[in-house]
Amino acid sequence: MNDYETNNRALSAKALLAAFDLKPKKAKGQNFLADPATARACVERADLSPDDSVLEIGPGLGALTIPMSRKAKQVIAVEWDSNLAKVLENQIESLGLSNITILNQDILKTDIRRIAGQAGGNMVVAANLPYNISSQVLIRLIQNRDLFKKAALMFQTELARRIMAEPGGKDYGRITVLAQYSSRIRVLYSLGPAHFYPKPQVDSQVLEFFFKEPDPAVNEDILFAVVKAAFAKRRKTLKNALSNSELPFSGDQAQAALDEAGIAPQRRAETLSVDEFVALAKAAGKQIQ
Repeated sequence: MNDYETNNRALSAKALLAAFDLKPKKAKGQNFLADPATARACVERADLSPDDSVLEIGPGLGALTIPMSRKAKQVIAVEWDSNLAKVLENQIESLGLSNITILNQDILKTDIRRIAGQAGGNMVVAANLPYNISSQVLIRLIQNRDLFKKAALMFQTELARRIMAEPGGKDYGRITVLAQYSSRIRVLYSLGPAHFYPKPQVDSQVLEFFFKEPDPAVNEDILFAVVKAAFAKRRKTLKNALSNSELPFSGDQAQAALDEAGIAPQRRAETLSVDEFVALAKAAGKQIQ
């Protein structure tokens, strides 16, 4: 069987679901890639090498899983839906593929450090993320980014726009700062509803993340807590947001941290650059100690 036939077989989402008497679960954000050309483009642009191990989150029916297995050393596919995992297992077995491992688990509860340790180096992430858990998955990857070279992740366009936002607008928020602090990000391509089955009501974008090494001078627990506190009450001034948060901060300590970071206390979270948040976290760390 050639690659074109393999891709077509893997990507006939509607037919596969019907064959196994399954229906997409709308509440879980199940929208499957239905276009063979789109899947091939996704895999080609991921620029996988024969030495790469791929952690795929939400493989669904295998639209990306199967073509990725032709390019990479191995694919470790984490799928929470046991019915979909069985469909994918059936496809893998019928195609005689031996470098795909399916884990029927919830990615938010999966021990990804253990997976990475067993897979070895050169690990990349690929995912057509369910819209309802996209932000949670991205934050988890950021917190464990030392395990991965890069990630290619599909998001609802609205969330992708927030991730790529500049300071000063309503799209700029917690997820923006964390993503841009930890990664270099670029847009790979955009996809409309017609590329999926069933058709969603929104457009999608694939973003590529090249993860940065953690900065030893930055306590990321404090940084993430400062960013969370600042945006939790984004209408408040930074001084008020920080001093009325889960951080062990008094108003005077918040003022001292802002002064040291060179940030006016009346500013609001959406006006700070990523670098200013880093400076604020360093100053906050001195106040917390």
